[in-house]
Amino acid sequence: MASAETSIRYRIGVDENGLGPRLGPMVVTAVLSRVTQAGWETAGRAPRGALAQRLGDSKQLVAHGDVSLGEAWTRALVARGCGRAGAPGAASSVDELLHAVALDDRAALRALCPGHVEEQCWSTEGEAFTAPDKLLRAVGRDLDRLAEKGVEIVAVRSMLLCAKRMNDGARAGKNRFLLDLHAMERLILELGGLAGAEVFAVCGKVGGFGKYGSAFGPLSGRLYAVLEEGRARSAYRFPGLGEIAFVRDSDASDLCVAMASMVGKYVREALMERVARHYQRAVPGLHGASGYHDPVTSAFIGATRLVRRAREIPDDCFERRAAEADAALGAVESGGP
Repeated sequence: MASAETSIRYRIGVDENGLGPRLGPMVVTAVLSRVTQAGWETAGRAPRGALAQRLGDSKQLVAHGDVSLGEAWTRALVARGCGRAGAPGAASSVDELLHAVALDDRAALRALCPGHVEEQCWSTEGEAFTAPDKLLRAVGRDLDRLAEKGVEIVAVRSMLLCAKRMNDGARAGKNRFLLDLHAMERLILELGGLAGAEVFAVCGKVGGFGKYGSAFGPLSGRLYAVLEEGRARSAYRFPGLGEIAFVRDSDASDLCVAMASMVGKYVREALMERVARHYQRAVPGLHGASGYHDPVTSAFIGATRLVRRAREIPDDCFERRAAEADAALGAVESGGP
């Protein structure tokens, strides 16, 4: 009979937000959970009952302009010590919250920012929390109930890839799908180190890949075994690290992936709002934009052109450019990167 200690396992859920927009960052987020044998089934399925009203596919529950639910999950997790080492127990501002969950520190996040551009993405002017206390309490109770069922959330981290990093990757021949995959790998390695044990990681499917081996970045060079490779699921075993599975629609079928998606959606929207507010202060009557491929975003890009030119904002720091490597997507979706 296994002891209570040996029955503890670690699960990671990873998902991306903002893979295809024109503006704003791509955010890849991972959630680490400490799971008992009894809680394993709960952690590996979609949220049920009342929890499903607050936790699930972020595309359905969090919208541009209404991010309170994503904010509530992010704040609740940080308040329980799931943020970076040294992060305050409860974030007192949006900026504090964002840096509590960011994988990289402040200096690393700003490393590519020209001094005169930094305010576009990092100004805190005009931002504030929007989640009501009632919602924060509800999410806190959700986390308590999960812990009672054997699913304790240990850590959450988001990797932020701004337009500049995405464009640099494109020039280096790395399309957005590779950047997404490599960010997922880095997060799994980071949280696996925090766990101090082998992990079981579930990630959203990346770019329709069927086979991931030749596309690995941070995991390249490591010994691994192929468990399965297909359109719906691809899984690999890494000795000493654990198992990594890439699963289609996992944000709608795996609790930890859903939680990662909720946090990532909030982080991306908060950062995109900074860009919008920055230019709204300079262009009277300018509407905010989601950053996606829609008429409002196109109008936003056009309306800010003169301001950006006058301020010498590099295009690379504002709008994403499609990587030439994206032309290979058809080959990727047919079975390999």
